Amino acid sequence: MDALEALKTRRSIRSFKTDPVSEDLIVQIADCGRLAASAINIQPWEFVVVTDPRRRKEIAATTDHGPFIAEAPVCILVFCRNTQYFLEDGSAATQNMLVAARALGLGSCWVAGDKKPYASVLRQLVGAPEDYKLISVVALGYAMESPSPSKRPLNQVLHWENF
Repeated sequence: MDALEALKTRRSIRSFKTDPVSEDLIVQIADCGRLAASAINIQPWEFVVVTDPRRRKEIAATTDHGPFIAEAPVCILVFCRNTQYFLEDGSAATQNMLVAARALGLGSCWVAGDKKPYASVLRQLVGAPEDYKLISVVALGYAMESPSPSKRPLNQVLHWENF
């Protein structure tokens, strides 16, 4: 699938098949996260891949809106060093991974983030250093659904010269 098609058809998937995701696909997705833009090229991110069902259940139980993480065959936690633009940089890496997953025929959903009260619990659960911030937990797998939520039309969000 080409990049524009992946961008235009990416959706949040919350229902996954039990089929395993190959390590090769996981590595390709993480590599796309690694290649994201970052402020002054600091690249503050680290990615923790969790495939163990018991640990995914623990992660899912910790979140407030991610019970499906337990059913997804993979989740990737994105952390960033506490740099000036950690949130923007980690968000760019996360979005790259979401689009890469779509391009490779997988579904994904972004859950959690730095502002969640359980962010430090997840950080400790996977052994991330104390000075790292949780940006996202990405549930990943083969989709069992094809949601098509409405999106605002371009003519409602695109402005030329002035707002």
